[in-house]
Amino acid sequence: MKRRESTCDPEREAKKQKLLKELGNRWLPYLTPKDTEFHQLWQENYSKLILREASSIPELLHKEVQQAFLILRKHGCLFQDLVRIKGKNLLTPVSRLLIGNPGYTYKYLNSRLFTVPWPMEGSNIKYSKDEIFAACRAFFKLNDYLRKDTIQALDKLHLIKSKDSEDSAVFGMVPELSKNILNVGHDMELKKRTTYNLTLLNYMDPQEMSYLKEEPYFGMGKMAVSWHHDENLVERSTVAVYSYNCEGPEVLDDDELSPEGRNPAVWHVGLKIAWDIKTPGLAVPLHQGDCYLMLDNLNSTHQHCVLAGLQPRFSSTHRVAECSAGTLDYIFKQCHLALQNVKDDTEPRTVHLRSMESSVIKQGEEIHNEVEFEWLRQFWFHGHRYKKCTDWWQLPMSELEGLWKKMECVTNAVLDEIRKERWPMEQKNEIITDLLALLTTRQELRMEWCMRCQSRIAQNLPEDQRPICWPYWEDEDPEMPLPFDLSNIISELQGHLPETKS
Repeated sequence: MKRRESTCDPEREAKKQKLLKELGNRWLPYLTPKDTEFHQLWQENYSKLILREASSIPELLHKEVQQAFLILRKHGCLFQDLVRIKGKNLLTPVSRLLIGNPGYTYKYLNSRLFTVPWPMEGSNIKYSKDEIFAACRAFFKLNDYLRKDTIQALDKLHLIKSKDSEDSAVFGMVPELSKNILNVGHDMELKKRTTYNLTLLNYMDPQEMSYLKEEPYFGMGKMAVSWHHDENLVERSTVAVYSYNCEGPEVLDDDELSPEGRNPAVWHVGLKIAWDIKTPGLAVPLHQGDCYLMLDNLNSTHQHCVLAGLQPRFSSTHRVAECSAGTLDYIFKQCHLALQNVKDDTEPRTVHLRSMESSVIKQGEEIHNEVEFEWLRQFWFHGHRYKKCTDWWQLPMSELEGLWKKMECVTNAVLDEIRKERWPMEQKNEIITDLLALLTTRQELRMEWCMRCQSRIAQNLPEDQRPICWPYWEDEDPEMPLPFDLSNIISELQGHLPETKS
């Protein structure tokens, strides 16, 4: 889960402030199981939230998953993420680990997390310890169980409806053909929206937190995770959450309990209709081993938060992440596309270009920036944390860095061509204009990432989690054709444009 109330989305912040202004000093109503209208409200306004109590889940699966949480924490595999919110570097209060399909990533709050691969059939993954292999295998089993359960839940709610009668008219006298085609479409849609490709593990101990935000609309108490929609998911896909509260009391003294509202000793998931002040909210208690499903479009029409109890809590949040631009396969294809402009018979540091068409140059430099800032710098910003579990990412990231270095050579070759007099002025200016914008972005982002890595909060992290500003090189590095600091090159390009000449 992710904290979204704190992001710098102007539209969301404006809606929040408008809602708070409308509320004034009053709270919106919300219901808990001790309210007589609770189940009616749930059925009428929150029916796509499905709770699976722990007793309905196989005991062996509980045992494996709960032990897996404890193993990962014991080996220090759960990490607070250093994120950037409203220009500030902040550590998330929740510690996390992403487990999922090999080569997949998941981005939240502008931070890209890289999966610790779970042991899929046919994969060959070396884990740092046998216990970590067993933990990843447990979450893979849980993922499969939740996928099957989600399909059954969607079928039960009839969220994907067959319209045999209408479609039979289209197919004339062959209604059976209509039915078969609809069944195929139904199955494909179910698979698309229920094939969880990763899980984001979360851990938080409220007793270790010096401060937790108060829920601002309903007075529900302290929040572990603020109101949000989960982001970067396949449209209308389900989110499945397994909750594990560590052993300990879930009670407060009688004088600390209110006759109304939720029990603050117990963890809850809170739900509300997005930006609605008429419909009461819902606070559903979560006990050890409970699981809930947010089906279909619930994640987009509603917001949810996590309300802290007294005990430490783990959760495994299974998602169908929208990974069209977030897998190794994707970024390697992008590299191949960018380097198609390089002739094959070139030396390692000297490249010859096939084309100086401005659109080709622009595409290549855009991919160059994508590789550096969406992959290499994102990966190394996490330091060596992934080695705690596996070294799986080291080889592909090394290969990616090699391709990026070749793109540096491409940029150098473009600059060499621009300095020649043989290009028509109009074409030359078009290339320079596009290149100048992309190199300016590259320079600004390099400086920003360096500052983030050198910030006090980053340097105070444990050594294996400390951000690494990489790629980085000194000007005299013989392997690099261009300087790290692009200021002089940017000034040179600006001097080539007619309007910048004195």
